[in-house]
Amino acid sequence: MASTSVSLTLPVLPLDDEVVLPGMVVPLDLSDPEVRAAVEAAQAAHAGAEGSGKPRVLLVPRVDGTYAATGVLGTVEQVGRLSDGDPGALIRGRGRVRIGAGTTGPGAALWVEGETVAEQVPDPLPGSVAELVKEYKALATSWLKKRGAWQVVDRVQQIEDVSALADNSGYSPFLTTAQKVELLETADPVTRLRLAVKQLGDHLAEEDVAESIAKDVQEGVEKQQREFLLRRQLDAVRKELRELNGDAEGEESDDYRARVEAADLPEKVREAALKEVEKLERSSDQSPEGSWIRTWLDTVLELPWNERTEDAYDIRGARAVLDAEHAGLEDVKDRITEYLAVRKRRSDRGMGLVGGRRGGAVLALVGPPGVGKTSLGESVAHAMGRSFVRVALGGVRDEAEIRGHRRTYVGALPGRIVRAIKEAGTMNPVVLLDEIDKVGSDFRGDPAAALLEVLDPAQNHTFRDHYLEVELDLSDVVFLATANVLEAIPEALADRMELVRLDGYTEDEKVVIARDHLLPRQLERAGLAADEVVLAEDALRKLAGEYTREAGVRTLERALARVLRKVASEHELGRRDLPFTITAEELRGLIGRPHHVPESAQDPAERRTAVPGVATGLAVTGAGGDVLFVEASLADPETGAAGLTLTGQLGDVMQESARIALSFLRSHGAELELPVGDLRDRGVHIHFPAGAVPKDGPSAGITMTTALASLLSGRPVRTDVAMTGEVSLTGRVLPIGGVKQKLLAAHRAGITTVIIPKRNEADLDDVPAEVLEKLEVHPVHDVRQVLELALRPAAAAAPVADPAEPVAARAA
Repeated sequence: MASTSVSLTLPVLPLDDEVVLPGMVVPLDLSDPEVRAAVEAAQAAHAGAEGSGKPRVLLVPRVDGTYAATGVLGTVEQVGRLSDGDPGALIRGRGRVRIGAGTTGPGAALWVEGETVAEQVPDPLPGSVAELVKEYKALATSWLKKRGAWQVVDRVQQIEDVSALADNSGYSPFLTTAQKVELLETADPVTRLRLAVKQLGDHLAEEDVAESIAKDVQEGVEKQQREFLLRRQLDAVRKELRELNGDAEGEESDDYRARVEAADLPEKVREAALKEVEKLERSSDQSPEGSWIRTWLDTVLELPWNERTEDAYDIRGARAVLDAEHAGLEDVKDRITEYLAVRKRRSDRGMGLVGGRRGGAVLALVGPPGVGKTSLGESVAHAMGRSFVRVALGGVRDEAEIRGHRRTYVGALPGRIVRAIKEAGTMNPVVLLDEIDKVGSDFRGDPAAALLEVLDPAQNHTFRDHYLEVELDLSDVVFLATANVLEAIPEALADRMELVRLDGYTEDEKVVIARDHLLPRQLERAGLAADEVVLAEDALRKLAGEYTREAGVRTLERALARVLRKVASEHELGRRDLPFTITAEELRGLIGRPHHVPESAQDPAERRTAVPGVATGLAVTGAGGDVLFVEASLADPETGAAGLTLTGQLGDVMQESARIALSFLRSHGAELELPVGDLRDRGVHIHFPAGAVPKDGPSAGITMTTALASLLSGRPVRTDVAMTGEVSLTGRVLPIGGVKQKLLAAHRAGITTVIIPKRNEADLDDVPAEVLEKLEVHPVHDVRQVLELALRPAAAAAPVADPAEPVAARAA
């Protein structure tokens, strides 16, 4: 069946957020001015025209003030009163009209020109279209039957026209305005029917899912109600059985209530515990909540809420304990002594509790490995007469490890701080937070942020663990946090702790530690008596100075263990008699030759600074201070391109220092009588040995400047000189950090002369006196002073080789 297009001029009847499809009959309220104007204009046009028929209007959807491109030709079937008494008109949709340009017409309505849409429907219907008609009728029948609309079912089954069947979906209340507009603007009847089938099918699928969910919810609710009723009946039966059997034993909840009332708990904690006991009394034995409550109550009752140890206020005795157990570390010993003295005075004057806070302490012990940070915590607890607990934080990445888990989680536990208090058995222990700089963070939270409240003396008297959810007073706890690198601790956390630096031991201190602490321990572990093996002091000094080079004493203790194991082994093999005295000369036969021979002890021709272009610097690493060599070379002008090459895994700041040093020499080379032309025309290569170790920082600035100046002048750097300091473009020597660690490293390496920035002169007060006596320290403020001190005089310098020749070749 086919139809042809016809041009029409019609008044527009706008429909706000409504759509009328062909074949639909709709009542419209004439009290709307636009509806009334369109109907009156249609009636006026019909009255002035010849022939029969009914007034015609153009029904156009209007969505958000925008008219659709396609409307529906409608005839005014009847004008009268609606059911509510208001004037209205009954309009039937006839066919689609494609809207054209506006025109003029009678009345106040908007008139437009339009063209009817021709519809092509194959006759007879192909098999696929017939199946589509059958599918739509089946879906529509299913949806209508659910609502009991049996009369409408018969009407839908009688529709055979494809276009009319597709437009019949316009009555569907579940379609949105956009979906109806899409049906209206789809001209092809088959395509429109296919769209109607899809929309109806999607809606039925959504209804099926909603019904399935509602059914599951209803079944779950009924099951819970039935289970609740059965459990109540079971509880009643058990109660009757206990009464019949004369069982005088009370409920478990009664036992918990008695324990809570008998326990020495703070008032708020007691209130919270009694509320949980009430919940336990209301819950059934099989309820999982009952198990959580019992675990929580056990944890609360096991905490030592009002248990405290009495501090030992014998200040001299406490200092004697610290001196006996640790050599050196005067800063830490002074701080602990000060703390005990203040606690004693507050106790004597009745000021133990001020503002709700007690007199705890939070100290951060920062220093290289092996200097005794961890063992110092036990000594502090021993000196104060307190319990000691160690909390290892290395590698902790979960915030709940510090603050605990919420009780809603299965297997929830309190955090490590609460567990430490529980383990100590008192509310004022010494808690060692070991390796606080190794705490990490990921998607589970930031444990360092969770420590902010724990380590803040102004807040930790009201610390709340997520598991306990009651206030825990930590203001009387002495927290000792240990770290190797201060920069790895978040700034906000470091600000809450009092910093105490442990910068490593001098050689004399190492000898004392080895003689008084390490040697007796290793003799016992090797199964030797104190009178069977004796280590002379020169042997201990050689072990500390040439077999090991470290800030701490761990490697020294391992070297001692090697020596004693060797002696025990040789005695068992019958090669050595006991008792035996080990001298410095005996060490090589027992554990081989030394690994760290000082530069000053080497042959002058074999020293690294024996050739121009090599300078000795000082650096600070996570393992303490260390010496750092800088090598410089110039490329052959015929083979090497001009420019600066840096190697040795250098950070951005150190690379910038190298460029500053090169720029300074280029601009001031003539003043220093250096051949600066080589710096412009030939490639410059600066290398830091130990290339596998990352390096960064500005303190090698004057070292690089000295190495380049040595290379250009042909004057080697003095072998006994080491230096540290940042350099500026004008040649100023700027201050740096870690002076004490660097001077200790220079002393260990056999350096006798050290150059430091003038503005770091005040830091020399922290350096042990015995180290300063053996070092010649030169504070400088200008690079020219550095070169005068570090470079050998021209007359004493070795013959100058070609600067282009590699340093390694010249050294060979």
